[in-house]
Amino acid sequence: MHHDPNPFDEGTAGDENPFSDSNGKARELSSWESDLRRREADIKRREESLKNAGVPMEEKNWPPFFPIIHHDIANEIPANVQKLQYLAFASWLGIVLCLSWNFIAVIVCWIKEGDSKLFFLATIYALLGIPLSYLMWYRPLYRAMRTNSAFSFGWFFLCYLIHIGFCIIAAIAPPIVFQGKSLTGILAAIDTFSEHLIIGIFYFVGFALFCLETLLSIGVLQKVYMYFRGHK
Repeated sequence: MHHDPNPFDEGTAGDENPFSDSNGKARELSSWESDLRRREADIKRREESLKNAGVPMEEKNWPPFFPIIHHDIANEIPANVQKLQYLAFASWLGIVLCLSWNFIAVIVCWIKEGDSKLFFLATIYALLGIPLSYLMWYRPLYRAMRTNSAFSFGWFFLCYLIHIGFCIIAAIAPPIVFQGKSLTGILAAIDTFSEHLIIGIFYFVGFALFCLETLLSIGVLQKVYMYFRGHK
């Protein structure tokens, strides 16, 4: 009696088993999954060891007197770009100073003129501008310097250009909203100086701060772009 050959038998040389290739891939996939599980378990073990040893994991450390963010350029940023990161950090502190001074100057103007809308706008600039500048461009740059992520660099460039545009507008303070007095730019400074000397001085200081911030930010943008072009 004639028997059909076993389709699962690889047979002699030259015979092709249609299931042998899929079986090999299944074994390879199983081996890869096992290796992945081992690596995940090893990572978890290391994390637990660090926690048990008391090593801080992204511990909030800045500002020192009231830590609200994790910031450690010296230990997390490559040595060759630490100066650039510190310069970018200075530009972020610069916009914090600009918006804080702008808030103080507008309060002085509000006390003299009694326009509560100026106080309201200056409060919005400070309360939104300071955290958004950190989240939208400084933190992405910090992450980009740590990981060399092209996406983080791209996001930084986009948001930082918006930041520079705002600084330029603030330094001019065009008379679009409330005669421009919600921002301590040159036009608002000239306008207030002719009416109230003290307010004018506050506004001229704010104008100088926004000018310095604009120049510093342009310098940071150029340096970061040159670094990105050389390492992409």
